[in-house]
Amino acid sequence: MHGLQSGGHLLRGGDLNHPRMRVSVVIPTRNEAAAIGRVLADLPRDLATEILVVDSNSTDGTPGIAAKMGARVLQEPRRGYGRACLRGLANATAPEVVVFLDGDYSDRPAELPILLAPILEGRADITLGSRLGKHNIAGAMSWHAALGNRFAAFLIRLLYGLKLSDLGPFRAGRADVLRRLELQENTYGWAVEMILKGALGGFRIVEVPVSYHPRIGKSKISGTVKGTVGAGWFILSLIVRYYFRRRRAETPRPAQVPAAIAYGILNGNNDACTQPGPHSGHHGKSAQAGDGQDPVDS
Repeated sequence: MHGLQSGGHLLRGGDLNHPRMRVSVVIPTRNEAAAIGRVLADLPRDLATEILVVDSNSTDGTPGIAAKMGARVLQEPRRGYGRACLRGLANATAPEVVVFLDGDYSDRPAELPILLAPILEGRADITLGSRLGKHNIAGAMSWHAALGNRFAAFLIRLLYGLKLSDLGPFRAGRADVLRRLELQENTYGWAVEMILKGALGGFRIVEVPVSYHPRIGKSKISGTVKGTVGAGWFILSLIVRYYFRRRRAETPRPAQVPAAIAYGILNGNNDACTQPGPHSGHHGKSAQAGDGQDPVDS
């Protein structure tokens, strides 16, 4: 690792002087044989308690490579990025923190300490690695993918008040918080669902700068303009949908008139409006009981 600095020194796995926490790393893969070995080799083993590679029908030997390097391999035959992440989260062994990392080596696993620091220091519940800072390698992200991420981040700032610059896949979260979010999206909407539900739930979401490099192999989503537009449209619609869902939940409903009173008014019976409620006295006696004695007239 040749770059990211924090507090004047190079961050490595051993630099985090915090109590040991159980950290599970979830890596979704599909035909990442050329990259998965480098990803696993660069993960700081003093920080990662377990590594789960969730594979979706790879035909190039990705699962075998991962297993030989000590990762626990799970099969998820159904397509979908979110589906793979959810399977990894559900099968992690008693984690305190769960990290999500792509298997294409575009994010650098050696930067895991940067991602974990705000959580281990008690400053964050969820951390997101921003790929759009000064550590971004020229050409690593296509112009249409960068534009879509910036616009989605702007919309989240505008509607949710959460200051972000990117919706990157390299992220971490406290396991108890992730479970409380009840994530359900099975495709690329899963990544933004975590952010939106976290913001609506009042959890602390912190963005940290990470480097970003050209991926090994072809992107399944952002490699083409068509793929980026399709994913972007889905993500933007999700952002707007959750916003209006919250607005509807916050809008007070008009008071309901009890059916008996409404019926009496419609039929000209004003006495219906003065019927004793559940806490009113009857025949001048107190409605309170429970002492074993009859109420006494005043």
